[in-house]
Amino acid sequence: MSDATALSKRYREGMATRRAVLGDNHVNRAQSASTDFDQPFQDLITEAAWGHVWSRPTWTKRERSIVTIALLAALGQDEEMAMHVRATANTGASREDICEALLHVAIYAGVPAANHAIKIAKEVLADMDPGRAA
Repeated sequence: MSDATALSKRYREGMATRRAVLGDNHVNRAQSASTDFDQPFQDLITEAAWGHVWSRPTWTKRERSIVTIALLAALGQDEEMAMHVRATANTGASREDICEALLHVAIYAGVPAANHAIKIAKEVLADMDPGRAA
């Protein structure tokens, strides 16, 4: 975190939200892996994505989680989508929510995008709960 960002209210809100959604372990890994080169990017996403958008009171974390998964699936952002499927353990979005989001992806963004996203979601969900088939 840069000195300029340290005092930003949005940054502090964003970091709290980021940790609540993604978990301390994920955020700690991202922070410890950052360098002078990508620290400005880490600051940006913490303040803008997590502080300005995810911290807004209008939608719940569950609702934001569902929309985020659908958007990432539609854009083919596999790693980010998998990360947000894992984050559903913290947001309250259910397997059924994920399924519904990916059905929307199939209709509005294409069957191949949804098919690939379903494969990824099933793998992540199986890792999260090995005793339950996704």
